[in-house]
Amino acid sequence: MSTSSASSSVQQARAALGLRLREIRRDAGMTARALAHMAGWHESKCSRIEHGKTAPSDADIRSWALHCGAQDQEQDLIATARGIEGAYIEWRRLERPGLKRAQEAVLPLFERTHRFRTYQSWVIPGLLQTAGYTRAVLDTIVALRSVPNDVDAAVAVRMERQRILTSGNHRFAMLIEEWVLRTLIGSSDVMAGQLGHLIAVASLPSVSLGIVPLGVPRGAGWPVESFTMYDDAQVNVELVSAHLTVTQPQEVQEYARAFAELADLAVYGTQARTLITSAIDALG
Repeated sequence: MSTSSASSSVQQARAALGLRLREIRRDAGMTARALAHMAGWHESKCSRIEHGKTAPSDADIRSWALHCGAQDQEQDLIATARGIEGAYIEWRRLERPGLKRAQEAVLPLFERTHRFRTYQSWVIPGLLQTAGYTRAVLDTIVALRSVPNDVDAAVAVRMERQRILTSGNHRFAMLIEEWVLRTLIGSSDVMAGQLGHLIAVASLPSVSLGIVPLGVPRGAGWPVESFTMYDDAQVNVELVSAHLTVTQPQEVQEYARAFAELADLAVYGTQARTLITSAIDALG
């Protein structure tokens, strides 16, 4: 998903919220002009909100609910609006407090998820990374995005998070493009250690590791942006500039279909280990 299509998804959610607010206003028997007058707004503001052109603030929603006699819906409307605005977050904003905080933020989501489905077209999935590989990735992020350098603490959090692979009732289906295995992250020693670790972790009962080979006819399983599905409730998507959270059921199912198509192209078990071993050998 491109940045433009991600923004379009957020726009659609804003439009749906606007439609809901318009229905509340109409149910109250109030014109947009009358509501704007009572709220002290420019008369075009209601139209901009109802058509998804302007994101309503918490104060806007409270005023809307008050003047339309819908205070019982106020908190749900505010939660919906906040969820929309939180769906598309630029990496710089997400990582501004530091990389450690960003790593910690996903822990509750990981704990409550039973079935993980991850597709990576950029790097080795975080849950399968070594400390050295993680450090190389985060060092690059610090350099590129000028975020606070708390890499040591962030690496420690990610390594601790990996205990989920062997604890609790969790299952992990991981898909990686073969070129990820051959993309040098850090030094050759770091990469060799990472690839060796990948072979070891793939043997865990909770983990299914598939590699999409280079040169395989793609058909429907076209390479896409990296993403992780958390049960059937949420998808987190890694864009170049931002982090996207998808919760609309129809969109979640689109990612489920994409994952299934990519999984059909992947190789597993001995064949996957052969590709990883080949990548190690290529390091010399």
